[in-house]
Amino acid sequence: MGIPAGPNARIEVIDLARGVAMGAMAAFHFAWDLEYFGYAPVGMTREPGWTLFARSIASAFLFLVGVGLFLAHRRGLRTRSFLKRLTKVAGAAFLVSAVTWSAVPQGFIFFGILHQIAFASVAGLVFLRAPAAVTICTALFVILAPRYFRQEFFGYPAWWWIGLSPVAPISFDYVPLFPWFGAVLLGISAARIADRCGVLIRLSAYSPGSWSRPVRFVGRHGLPFYLLHQPVLIGAIWLFAHVWPSLSGP
Repeated sequence: MGIPAGPNARIEVIDLARGVAMGAMAAFHFAWDLEYFGYAPVGMTREPGWTLFARSIASAFLFLVGVGLFLAHRRGLRTRSFLKRLTKVAGAAFLVSAVTWSAVPQGFIFFGILHQIAFASVAGLVFLRAPAAVTICTALFVILAPRYFRQEFFGYPAWWWIGLSPVAPISFDYVPLFPWFGAVLLGISAARIADRCGVLIRLSAYSPGSWSRPVRFVGRHGLPFYLLHQPVLIGAIWLFAHVWPSLSGP
């Protein structure tokens, strides 16, 4: 049993979940920006609670990437739409790398969340038809590998994207293959199980209500929101700083 495979068949509650994740991400970045401009204590967003919050957001994002990948291509690869989306995500990832290399080279983003999504969108295709048990076992290996298989060899910059370096490189957004691809695989396996159990068809019939439209809109347009929210937040705080400067701003 499964939901219709047409390109217009959307599950609104998944759009809602994406929108909530986007809002949580914006909240964390706002806190980070306040810290950077001196309106919050130095090191605040590196405290355990904030670190857990940030990792939970990234995990939710990537889990939903896996769910979305399964929903879009579970009946077969829709090549044109897949390549169109992949081009957008990869292009956005390149843009983020280029801008951060130019603006903040000391922590430029060489393999952040968008890079991981682009990688996972391709690598995840291998698991769309795999048994859920195989995908789950692979996910657990990917998640646990950094605990047991870190090697000096992976400390070379060319291999940082893999995530097995003994020392994590400095970057404002670092989401390497290990362990983060595991969240995508869990999303794929969860969606496969939900599809077989009839959960997806029940979810497709559920409408969260009109109150959720703005959040669902953000969830459906996640890439533009991701690219634009930080410039907007930073610009707003920068303007505010000219009216009410902080005592410890940059």
